[in-house]
Amino acid sequence: MVSRNTLTSAGAAALLLTALAGCAPADDSPTVAASASASTDVCPAGALGGTKTAGKLTIGTDTPAYEPWFSDNKPSNGKGYESAVAYQVAQRLGYPAANVTWVSVTFNNAIAPGPKPYDFDINEFSITPERRIAVDFSSPYYLVRQTVITTKGSKIASAKSIAELRSAKLGAQVGTTSYQAITDLIKPSGKPQVFNNNDDALAALKNGTVDGIVVDLPTAFYMTGAQLDNGVIVGQLPQIGVPEQFGLVLDKGSSLTGCVSKAVDTLRNDGTLAVLEKTWLASTGGAPELQ
Repeated sequence: MVSRNTLTSAGAAALLLTALAGCAPADDSPTVAASASASTDVCPAGALGGTKTAGKLTIGTDTPAYEPWFSDNKPSNGKGYESAVAYQVAQRLGYPAANVTWVSVTFNNAIAPGPKPYDFDINEFSITPERRIAVDFSSPYYLVRQTVITTKGSKIASAKSIAELRSAKLGAQVGTTSYQAITDLIKPSGKPQVFNNNDDALAALKNGTVDGIVVDLPTAFYMTGAQLDNGVIVGQLPQIGVPEQFGLVLDKGSSLTGCVSKAVDTLRNDGTLAVLEKTWLASTGGAPELQ
């Protein structure tokens, strides 16, 4: 089973102190009155304009919410990488946990055109030009690698190259860059299977409907370590061009995009994202590169 550690109390305290400091807007002109500074602050702490509910921050994600991004299918518990990131972003924006509300939004609906029921959504969304047509993205909070997994005894369990995967029956969740990686990088001889969610993909792998599935690397570690009795990570697919990145999703043209991106940038620059990755996500050890 994938090993994950919880934040130590000292580490959590450090993150909390950093978060509190990050919420205070810098003022390099001490002669300016506080009221004037507040009136010109485009990201007022805990009082952003344009949120679904005044004084609250509404965050969306899919159901079920998968490990290791969330824990126990409870986004509101603050456990798992994306839940922890979401609460840190909220804190940087001046919204304590008590003022955060979660809503369930399916993967495809979250990136479809039109008004959204959330202020931002966090659900392993890769930033792509096609998706930017319908939604806004924040600055990236995670660099992604797509990974092929299978089971012991499978025809691709010992594959070392992409060429060895082309005759395999492969699948991935609909609308994801995992599916796109199959069609654009592996280019199998048969049409890939499409699944509504990763649970369905995993079930197909278990019953032999597919030889392998493609998921992001942390999910690959969790599935092979905790959800499959005989799971095997075949390997990571190569990056092509700009590295794949996860971003928070916002409504197209949202007035919150700049403030949310600023919060994510703060988390990256002060080392919080690195701490959360180390806390919740498995290392890349044991996941060879497929050539």
